[in-house]
Amino acid sequence: MNSKQKFEVVPKNMLVPFVLVTSLFALWGFANAVTDPMVQAFKKVLELSNSQAAWVQMAFYGGYFCMALPAAIFMRKYSYKTGILIGLGLYAVGALLFYPAATTELFWFFCLGLYILTFGLAFLETAANPYALAMGPKETATQRLNLAQAFNPVGLILGLFVAQQFVLKNLKSDDIDNFSALEEASKLLIKTSDLLVIRNPYVILGLVLIGVFILFFVSKMPQSKAEGGMPSIGDTFANLAKNNKYILGVLAQILYVGAQIMCWTYIYQYAEAIGMDSVTAGYYQMAAFILFTLGRAIGTYMLRFISSGKLLMLFALLAMGFVLGTIFIKGLVGLYALVGVSFCMSLMFPTIYGIALGDLTEEQSKVGSAGLVMAIVGGALMPKLQGMIIDLGGNGVSDTKVLGVSEVNFSFILPLLCFLYISWYGYFVNCKRVVV
Repeated sequence: MNSKQKFEVVPKNMLVPFVLVTSLFALWGFANAVTDPMVQAFKKVLELSNSQAAWVQMAFYGGYFCMALPAAIFMRKYSYKTGILIGLGLYAVGALLFYPAATTELFWFFCLGLYILTFGLAFLETAANPYALAMGPKETATQRLNLAQAFNPVGLILGLFVAQQFVLKNLKSDDIDNFSALEEASKLLIKTSDLLVIRNPYVILGLVLIGVFILFFVSKMPQSKAEGGMPSIGDTFANLAKNNKYILGVLAQILYVGAQIMCWTYIYQYAEAIGMDSVTAGYYQMAAFILFTLGRAIGTYMLRFISSGKLLMLFALLAMGFVLGTIFIKGLVGLYALVGVSFCMSLMFPTIYGIALGDLTEEQSKVGSAGLVMAIVGGALMPKLQGMIIDLGGNGVSDTKVLGVSEVNFSFILPLLCFLYISWYGYFVNCKRVVV
């Protein structure tokens, strides 16, 4: 691994563009974190089941799936900068749609806003991830992407702080034990008030994004050039289909994002099962994000000495240990284990991303990155499935037991299976590297 240290992680001539692109990682981290608690908020305010409230995540991560490939095809013809500007524009429009959504008080309107918002995030991630990889020597690409992704938790922590202090703490419905039993008139007043509370951070975010859009518009961003002519999209797909490391990496990314969103979204339901309120649960999610930030920093440093595949395998095995504790240890200790999973997850997204795109050309990376961003659909599908498991005994979180543990505890078998595959993928990549 000593040869890797001879190369700069970020060349000096790329420093300013790299900092600008890195700011985007914090922006979509904010969107992720501020949205997770909304599942619990909408569930209470609009009297939804766990499975129905999971439509928030379906809309949020479904937008990634639908727009990632069109974004990649667009950026094959145009620059990364143009893709970033379109992404910021769509992100702002989706956030500002929360204003009319709160006025109409329609759940599907909020979901539409999230869906369009993530059209923008799909453009940003499809552009920013391969752009960060290309901003320097190929030998330090995975390390560089981990460095850029290290700012993602900054957005996560800020987003959670906003959700906790300005949304969850101000929800009137959360102060009422049996909200469904209220008279319809009282319920409507509280519902109107709470939806305005949910609306405000998104509208402010939309206005901030307009400012970021202007900053990128006036800034000079170097465009990475591919060598030779541009291959046809059909040839690019054919080459990607033959690359086992890439194909298996897409599946690993689907399962990773699913596991991440399940562990972060249902921390509130897990806390509810042990009698904890949403605001207090938010502090535990904040602790999870801090551990995530710490893990990202430690993981990025360890990549200087340990191969990416081996480190991915080790972090995934450790995550499995924490998830087993989450399932089988009851009470506060089980919640501590769930918080601990975030330390292990920190390394996974950028490392899988870097491994999967590591052998690709610039043009293949543009299309290949779309597959990895589309993999974020795991965050839409798997929380929905986990919500269905939690609903086995009713709309509560511990109405019945499965294999001797409450349904909410048992539901974390899904992240366990995800980390099992990710550990195998790390092992597979490491073995392939040793053979080569």
